[in-house]
Amino acid sequence: MYRPPAFREDRPEVMQALIEAHPLGLLITAGPAGLMASPVPFLIDRAAGAYGTLRCHLARANPQVAELAATADCLVVFQGPQDYVSPGWYPSKRAHGRVVPTWNYVTVHAWGPPRVVPDAAWLHAQVGALTDAREAARPAPWAVDDAPADFVAGQLRAITGVEIPVVRMEGKWKVSQNRDAADRAGVADGLRAEGHAAMADLVTTRSPK
Repeated sequence: MYRPPAFREDRPEVMQALIEAHPLGLLITAGPAGLMASPVPFLIDRAAGAYGTLRCHLARANPQVAELAATADCLVVFQGPQDYVSPGWYPSKRAHGRVVPTWNYVTVHAWGPPRVVPDAAWLHAQVGALTDAREAARPAPWAVDDAPADFVAGQLRAITGVEIPVVRMEGKWKVSQNRDAADRAGVADGLRAEGHAAMADLVTTRSPK
């Protein structure tokens, strides 16, 4: 991924936190059938390896399962907050007019050798952990075991697991660090006025390198 120094993020813990906050990743493979991609929710085990291990599940009928079983490498792309940046928000527009629109975004790319896991116990644990992670903050959290056991077993037979030990991870936080303080403040104010608080906070808190 192209990462100018101002936007580069290399700290594993920061990238892992982005994955936990935005767990829907785009799982990409390149094999005999060509490029394939599936949007899949992931869990990351931070303690398993230098960058952690990603775990997910796919429908058994998904043709990408065969590609994952046959390949030694895959890429998962995670997308955080993203927003359009209007040049009208820059004070420098009024000063000299040499400004253009851009797009701010946060993304993490993770690479690793995938392992297909058809084991029912592994799948039950993975689906349960994924559900618990999203249900935990709800007043009455739903758990996988709330459903009838035979129904759950039937659902598990229709999916297969994937585990990806991450061997390479790159982060890019493009949040106006290449602008001066006045322009960054203008961007943050403009984003906040349009209801984009998450990106506005990133613009405010990420200092230029």
